[in-house]
Amino acid sequence: MDFKKTNAEPSIVTRDIRRFDGPTGNLYEAVSIMSKRANQISSELKEELSGKLQEFSTHTDNLEEVFENREQIEVSKHYEKLPKPTLISIQEFLDDKVYYRNSGKEVK
Repeated sequence: MDFKKTNAEPSIVTRDIRRFDGPTGNLYEAVSIMSKRANQISSELKEELSGKLQEFSTHTDNLEEVFENREQIEVSKHYEKLPKPTLISIQEFLDDKVYYRNSGKEVK
């Protein structure tokens, strides 16, 4: 998924918690679902960022040398400006874009 094109808020906003328990019927279950989705998003973003930063890495034998690469800095700044994974997962949950199932409930 392209997280750069999400319509999630870039910063924290006040939310009505009564909207969270609508799809699941349970606020705690909804928070658990959003938390697990935020972890998934976070790991995907971390893999993507690591892959892009590897393109610019330089291998040196001296550990004391630190090279500041302008491209690495720009890529890092771009990812810092993205909404946080928790905000993306909340927006996805509210937009019904998250698939979840409860194995404890019977399917009718």
